[in-house]
Amino acid sequence: MFKLEEATITELQDAMEQGKVTSKQLVQMYLERIQQYDSILNALTIINPNALETAAALDDERATKGPRGLLHGIPVIVKDNYDTYDMPTTAGSKSLEGSIPPDDAFQVAKLREAGAVIIAKSNMAEFAFSPNETVSSIGGTTVNPYDIERVPAGSSGGTAAAIAANFAVVGLGTDTGNSIRGPGSHTSLVGIRSTMGLTSRDGIVPIILSRDIGGPLARTVTDAAIILDTIAGYDPKDPVTAKSVGHMPDSYLDFCDKNGLNGARIGVLRQYFPDEEIDSEVKQLIEQAIIDLRNQGAIIVDDFNIPNLEQLFQNANGPFTMKTDIKAYLETLGPNAPVKSLDEIIESGKYHPSIEEGMKYAHGVKLPPEDDPDFYKSEVNREVYRLSILKAMADQEVDVFIFPTWNYPPRKIGDWESPHGNNSYQMSPPTGFPALTVPMGFTYGNLPAGLQMLGRPFSEPTLIKYAYAYEQATKHRRAPEL
Repeated sequence: MFKLEEATITELQDAMEQGKVTSKQLVQMYLERIQQYDSILNALTIINPNALETAAALDDERATKGPRGLLHGIPVIVKDNYDTYDMPTTAGSKSLEGSIPPDDAFQVAKLREAGAVIIAKSNMAEFAFSPNETVSSIGGTTVNPYDIERVPAGSSGGTAAAIAANFAVVGLGTDTGNSIRGPGSHTSLVGIRSTMGLTSRDGIVPIILSRDIGGPLARTVTDAAIILDTIAGYDPKDPVTAKSVGHMPDSYLDFCDKNGLNGARIGVLRQYFPDEEIDSEVKQLIEQAIIDLRNQGAIIVDDFNIPNLEQLFQNANGPFTMKTDIKAYLETLGPNAPVKSLDEIIESGKYHPSIEEGMKYAHGVKLPPEDDPDFYKSEVNREVYRLSILKAMADQEVDVFIFPTWNYPPRKIGDWESPHGNNSYQMSPPTGFPALTVPMGFTYGNLPAGLQMLGRPFSEPTLIKYAYAYEQATKHRRAPEL
């Protein structure tokens, strides 16, 4: 019997090659799961009306020419801030309702070229404002499939809930402060925020372009590595990706080594989870994770310390550039753009009340970034922050360092009083260094928690190697009971 739930990319490729299932049948099975469960989870904003037709064409191509690669015929979900030429891209906002871009985002185009089927687009925290919840004027409130009274974090909570609930094989999210890794942690997924410059931001609705990164959310490290292989690399439309040239392996899959932790030097960043600022059950999980890493041959540097860490982070905070960044994005939509500026979005009133304060703050930024003295000051401070981290890693001989992705379990929907415990925004976004989250287990029976690993620029191969070995040794991922 063919089992859809928790099926991986390689398992599905094997099944299609053996004739056990076709891509069209896969898409149909996922659509049936969506129909059955998404009325509860509210993870998706639109189903691709051409998904079955695209899958059938890919089946014909497989029969006549063979598969293009590992993603041939694989159903994928993308967050609703990625441009798709055949479906609206709204960033969760009614102010962009019905806006169909002229072409695909770079990452979406790469997935389609590889043979993936974009089956649906996912709900998100509107304009990616919230790391804590996934609520939008387009899609409403997305709930956590492990406990529908709780949040899946934000802003990529729709993609995370959908992949956790097996609505597709893998998905794309975006991360400006937390928004891949937080939802990944909250839904027992692997999420990768890559080095700034490894993946293109072209065609992604921005909020702070200098910190926005798109990347995979997947149920396994291997599947996340397959997506990263596909979407990474130079894009002339996004000059920052020129940094990737010479910094990419032939394949990130080559680093999925179950013995990859042997000899690894891993620091424990206890500055991010002091005893008084962490839930007791999350604390137990991170301490067990340290034991598990050591048992797999890792050399644990405990406690790894970055001097003056809090001040370094505070100094690296720069201007909020949404006003200029989103105007530049809206210009790419051409004359048919439903709005032309942040001013017009605000004037329309077509956005969720929860982002009112954030919208007003963004509107209040008067100067373009390059005219703001604080912009250059923050850029210098960001470089000081980067060098301080690298020096600490060199001095203490650490390859990567770890901490809980969130220090507390997923909050209940509407709970703004409990501590959030978000550890993702302080380091990777302002420095551009890569980080990933991998399932670390469950608290209180069924509430997922994630282990975050952070490394030097373009150290994705190392992060993937260590995360894969940890994943294979612990097998923490389990599907929600829907």
